[in-house]
Amino acid sequence: QVQLVESGGGSVQAGGSLRLSCAASICTFRNCAMAWFRQVPGKEREFVAAISSSDSTYHDASVYDRFTIFRETKNTIYLQMNSLKPEDTAVYYCAARNTYYINNHIFTMEGDYEYWGQGTQVTVSS
Repeated sequence: QVQLVESGGGSVQAGGSLRLSCAASICTFRNCAMAWFRQVPGKEREFVAAISSSDSTYHDASVYDRFTIFRETKNTIYLQMNSLKPEDTAVYYCAARNTYYINNHIFTMEGDYEYWGQGTQVTVSS
């Protein structure tokens, strides 16, 4: 069974930092593109950042100068979040898809991903 395990969420004051991690079992032996999305109650899930199987990255304009997605091992990615704002408050989800070969394709749509984590809450207070 494919598992994506997220950790690192929590509560922080505005201007603070958090680091989210995601370990994807499917990516241990396969090439994966991965991403972070977030969702606020009553709103659509939105794209935050993505990393290709060759470790190219892309960040949404709302976070590009504050958040950084990076891969530490084949199956583990992180989202370093600095200068957090109250509007960053959301449940953050990790997503993964098998790319079969290593390439620089970056996927930003929810429907591009096959596997999802359970989500981790990030709360930023003003």
